[in-house]
Order: sequence, then C-alpha cells, then structure tokens
Amino acid sequence: MGNATIDASMDSLPLARRAAGDHALMARAGNIRLVCFDVDGTLTDGRLTLDSDGRETKSFHVHDGQGIVLLRQHGIEVAFITARNSPVAERRARELGVRCHIGVKDKLACVHALCAELGIDIGLACFMGDDLPDLPAMRAVGLSVAPGNAHALTAAGAELLTVAKAGKGAARELCDLLLAAQGRIDDPLPPTVRGEVS
Repeated sequence: MGNATIDASMDSLPLARRAAGDHALMARAGNIRLVCFDVDGTLTDGRLTLDSDGRETKSFHVHDGQGIVLLRQHGIEVAFITARNSPVAERRARELGVRCHIGVKDKLACVHALCAELGIDIGLACFMGDDLPDLPAMRAVGLSVAPGNAHALTAAGAELLTVAKAGKGAARELCDLLLAAQGRIDDPLPPTVRGEVS
C-alpha cells in the first residue's frame, strides 16, 4: 500500500478561508509564537457538570486536541488560561503537553508574564476566548479569536469568529488557520513526539 497524500487547501478550512483575503491579518497569523486558550466556553461547550461530591467534569473535543498537538510540533507554544481552579483543565493540559494556568484573575497579566518568560512581544501572541474576562487579553495580543457562539460583546471584540461552536472544533479552526498562515498545511504531519495524544 503506497503512502496516502493529504490534499489540504485553504478552501477546506473555514477560518483560514475567511481570513485568506486579509493579507495583513494572515501576515500576523504567520508570526504567532504563543497561543493562549480560555478553557470553559472555548475548549469546552461551557457547561459545568458537578457530581454529588462536587467533582467537576468537562468534555473536550479530540479535533481541538490534535490541532494543539500540531501547533506544538511546529514550534508554537500553547497555554490554557482559566479563572476556575480546575484539576480537569490541568489534566487535559498535561495530556497535550501544554502550559496551564488555573485560578487566574487577570488573564492579561498572565499573557504578559508568559511572553516575558518566552522572550517574545505580546504582538506575537494569540488569545482565544468567549466571554468578558477574556477581552482585555484579546485586545492586547496580535490576534484575537472567539468561538462562533461566544458572548455577543466578546464576539464583537474579536478579530475572527470560528464557524464551529466552543468545545466542538472551534479551537481546531484557529490551529488550522495558524498552520496555514505559517505554511504548514502542505506538511500537516510532522514526526510525532513520544507520549503526545490528542
């Protein structure tokens, strides 16, 4: 059996297709070195499920996880930043090999600290969020994105809205856009790093 080829194009990627005509935006996307994701309502559908002992569960989409793995494999740093003290978010971040900051009251300050640690300008960071606490960080970074079902005020403040809803592939749309802007869509399968899962 021969090697299969992947016919990936901008036309098959909803967010990348929307952004393709904006050359300045695509240039900024091409320079992104750090992607920060809110968790609840961005990487999940926003529902919080608690059992009778108060243990929290969340659902994450595997397509989002695969996109995050691909970002890392192509040298883009990824961080989860959430206001909730969420062991579930920490667990998912560990699975994907990304940074995780929980119980964050000031997300913009957290992004600034990450940029300082990585030695990059905040203009090389991207933030994806869905609600009002995400807006200060979204306004400060080089690229801001919101899920298609984000709160109206946050959606209005984002440069791009995904087609997919939160927790249902919205983060993957952003990952695909960044990979496309950085010339990685024709080479979507770099050598995998041991232990990584989507």
